[in-house]
Amino acid sequence: MTRILTVAALALALVAGGSWLFMSQGSSTNSTSFELPGAAHAQEAGEVDTSQIVEMIMGAEDAPIEIIEYASYTCPHCGNFHNGPFKDLKKDYIDTGKVKFIYREVYFDKYGMWASMIARCEPTKFFGITDLLYKGQQTWARAGSDAAIAGELRKIGALAGIAPEQLETCLSDGAKLQALVAWYQENATADGVRSTPSFVIDGELFSNMDYSSFKELLDGKL
Repeated sequence: MTRILTVAALALALVAGGSWLFMSQGSSTNSTSFELPGAAHAQEAGEVDTSQIVEMIMGAEDAPIEIIEYASYTCPHCGNFHNGPFKDLKKDYIDTGKVKFIYREVYFDKYGMWASMIARCEPTKFFGITDLLYKGQQTWARAGSDAAIAGELRKIGALAGIAPEQLETCLSDGAKLQALVAWYQENATADGVRSTPSFVIDGELFSNMDYSSFKELLDGKL
């Protein structure tokens, strides 16, 4: 289980007191960079319009059970869940119409934010890109420098079929960056999330668990 910072403190650390640079492809000495617009001047969460943020939902809208997962793309425990128990959860409960599954990003660091902006670049491909991010987490998240990590994330975007121009537009969308941080802050505060992965199952908060525990809990609700 990975602990997260107090939500307000994390949001402040993400968007205030400095800029984020997403390095373009090229050598570390000759590469250019751009600042995510507005990142260093983000508004307070209550002043940011989060209506543009789309909930990422998998499964039947009218499923009898709702699961909201809070996870970070840089969290190894989240990677273990998605590369393991989640596959059984999807096969047995989501694909069969028993569970409506909602994925909400948690932000520990700029790399998780970059990954989130790539995943959300093409909403119809979100869960496919999420799968690629967790499968390759040990590679891209440990690539080393900002430029190396950015390069690995760009490869994932390209593998998912996102055109280079669209990818760069998504990555430089400062307004969306601010909205994502505010949206995360609002949701995590409301649900009392303090660690990842966390699961809100029919309104009740649970910490990470193995598949057998999930199965016992869900079968008891059906």
